Amino acid sequence: MAGQWSRALIIIFLIFLLSLAACAFGRNGEFSKVKGAKLSESARVFTIVNYCKQTIWPAVTPGENFNGGGFALKQGESKVFTAPVGWSGRIWARTGCNFDKNGNGTCQTGSCGTTLKCSASGKPPASLAEFTLTTMDFYDVSLVDGFNLPLVVTPINGKGNCSVAGCDGDLRPNCPKELAIKTNNGRRTIGCRSACDAFNTDEYCFRGIYGNPVTCQPTYYSKKFKEACPGAYSYAYDDPTSIFTCSGTDYVVAFCSTRKQPVCSYHDRKLVCSASKSIQDSVGKNGFIAILLLLLLSTFNFRFIL
Repeated sequence: MAGQWSRALIIIFLIFLLSLAACAFGRNGEFSKVKGAKLSESARVFTIVNYCKQTIWPAVTPGENFNGGGFALKQGESKVFTAPVGWSGRIWARTGCNFDKNGNGTCQTGSCGTTLKCSASGKPPASLAEFTLTTMDFYDVSLVDGFNLPLVVTPINGKGNCSVAGCDGDLRPNCPKELAIKTNNGRRTIGCRSACDAFNTDEYCFRGIYGNPVTCQPTYYSKKFKEACPGAYSYAYDDPTSIFTCSGTDYVVAFCSTRKQPVCSYHDRKLVCSASKSIQDSVGKNGFIAILLLLLLSTFNFRFIL
């Protein structure tokens, strides 16, 4: 009798979990949409995530809504911020930093001076995420100032084009030697300079006769950058494949990620994930619940007697 009651209680618990899963997908098989104010008028939630195998020091300018513009993120950590509509700025990561208890120090890449909290742009090379928040947001990942870390921007729960911007690869291992920034001992490449920063010519810096979209064309070096980061700016007039729009969205800014990696944002007491729709498309709502049931049953190692 006791064994039957135990099985009954576990089955009730399973049904409860399945009902939660079904609610998560909602009536149309998607996660619930954020309610309340119009999406295009609400503040944007930014989740900044470190998937790198090292501590990084993200920087934001203007940084009033982002912990003053600078903070540390250990491997696997994330921080959540809110920015108002009207904010326009950039986010990047600094590497190899050493700050004292007062927030003073130096970094190997991306340094904005000698302080933890940034009020100025980062020193190249640095991979940049750029945003302009309006009724229709504009965002991109830019390598025009060089590359120091893979960087991906994923919009979540928005309307419009809402494509994922950024990198699928790491430029550092294959950075042309004439662009490479190495550690002091010369053993490891920690950044890849832009051709403009390295050579300072009109062709690479988009100046003079190269200062327009007709004459400014991809170069050998910008093509290398584009191969690693097909969803990022590789030169000044790379607009058609690199700048994206989305309305009323939250953003996940992920370092050392890929464009296909699922990410989540917590907004209005709801967890919204970029992979929710792709999971549904692959197996369907009922299929997902069936898979969940099978996983749970295998976990408890049930034996049903028919």
